[in-house]
Amino acid sequence: MTATRRVQRAVLLAGAALLGAHFSIAAFSQTPLSPAKVQLAPLLNAYLQPYFSQNWMLFAPDPVMVDQGVIARGRCSDGEVTEYYDVTGPTIQRVQNDRFFPARMSRVVSNGIQQYNSTDDLLRRLREQKEKGKAKKPGKNPIPLLPYEKRTRDQAVNYLSRYAMTQMTQACADGRSLQAVQVRMYVRTLPPWSQRNNAHARDKVDAYDFPWKKAADLQ
Repeated sequence: MTATRRVQRAVLLAGAALLGAHFSIAAFSQTPLSPAKVQLAPLLNAYLQPYFSQNWMLFAPDPVMVDQGVIARGRCSDGEVTEYYDVTGPTIQRVQNDRFFPARMSRVVSNGIQQYNSTDDLLRRLREQKEKGKAKKPGKNPIPLLPYEKRTRDQAVNYLSRYAMTQMTQACADGRSLQAVQVRMYVRTLPPWSQRNNAHARDKVDAYDFPWKKAADLQ
């Protein structure tokens, strides 16, 4: 075996080993939560973030069972409060009208809602367990929001309010100006697949009103 062949073989073996290590780390990052994964999380994130982050959704993925969106109303300079404006609907319609090159503005709303609902996976599971326990034993206190969760929610509310305001430029006519805006987030829970043939199955809609935000603070 010549020196060139030995070098080529060594390079191929090293490349295969590196690729194998990379895919092993990526695959391990997608395994279910375990003590080993929690312990190695800093090392995994240091290597995978931000360019090699994974989201395979292989292990018990959650199917889409809710329809989320926002509507908003404004307060004009004369004190009148407008009707609610559908902020989500027009962006979805623009996406559906162009399948090849869809508009990406619909992601503005979905990203804001996702940011508002984002939390640590462990905290989410603990709160779900608390909610189940609360149903059995009323009076149990839920886990309060952590400071960083409150900041994240405040940022999301400002983000959604600012975008809603840009979509309501004609809300106050006759020379009036928009002074404040209030966003309402709705969550429409669809009937489960097991109830697809049940004529009496109904959607469940929950609404969450965010605080009024002054237009001057959002600009």
